[in-house]
Amino acid sequence: MAKSPYKRFFPWYDRAGRFFPLKAACFLFVLFPGVGTAITWAVEGLGPRPVTIAIHTVGDWGVRFLLLSLAVTPFRRLFFWPKLIFVRRMLGVAAAAYIVIHFCLYVVDQKFDLGKVASEIVLRIYLTIGFVGLVGLLALAITSTDGMMKRLGKNWRRLHTLAYPIGVIAVIHFMLQSKSNVSEPVLMGGFFLWLMTWRALDRARVEVTPAVLLAMAIGLTAVTALGEASWYALASNFRFERVFLANFNPPAMGGLRPAGWMLLTGLFVTAFAASRAESFRLRGR
Repeated sequence: MAKSPYKRFFPWYDRAGRFFPLKAACFLFVLFPGVGTAITWAVEGLGPRPVTIAIHTVGDWGVRFLLLSLAVTPFRRLFFWPKLIFVRRMLGVAAAAYIVIHFCLYVVDQKFDLGKVASEIVLRIYLTIGFVGLVGLLALAITSTDGMMKRLGKNWRRLHTLAYPIGVIAVIHFMLQSKSNVSEPVLMGGFFLWLMTWRALDRARVEVTPAVLLAMAIGLTAVTALGEASWYALASNFRFERVFLANFNPPAMGGLRPAGWMLLTGLFVTAFAASRAESFRLRGR
């Protein structure tokens, strides 16, 4: 049977037109937060300020998908999972789509007053930063196709290194717009530092062994705690040492702080990477 020419338009098929379970699962994963938010808004409402809640929810997921797209390369190497590369584009495009929706919802919140939107972007630094990130993500999404890769040649790789500064921009925007509660932005910043540390070690041709991963988990946990404590000390006049030490106290009713989640995630990555490496060693690969 001849391969249908239309299959290439569906994200759950590979280039040969075969069903690809990993891509199908990723497609459902990136759809779920947006569809879930829309259904909740339509059926139950999102509180007294639904547009504001939707803006933040969609924007938060845009940052998460961006960091997940950056995590594909280290995870496919550490976990011996080469097929993971096939979902990187989908995650990156999803990040761009969510940030575009985030911006469109902001326009709705401003009652479609484009003049006011433009002036706010110019006058408010966190909006200026966010808009720069939006433009950058759009450029990456538009040039993510196979055709654009061929057309741009070596310049394509140079252009897509912009994903790293865009990651910085996304985390800074996330922190500035969160204002009083920066727990998740701080955690996203910790994850971003982990990804950049891995890339720096890889570029320096340092073998990222389980021992190195463990050192990264411990060191970046401390950096995450320092980041949160510094933010609250500067922005809210909280005592630096009180916030810093709170990260290392047993979790209270509110749950783990960002440094705690950073440590748990780092330990999980370390353990999983070690088990995968040992599994492949026993198989003689």
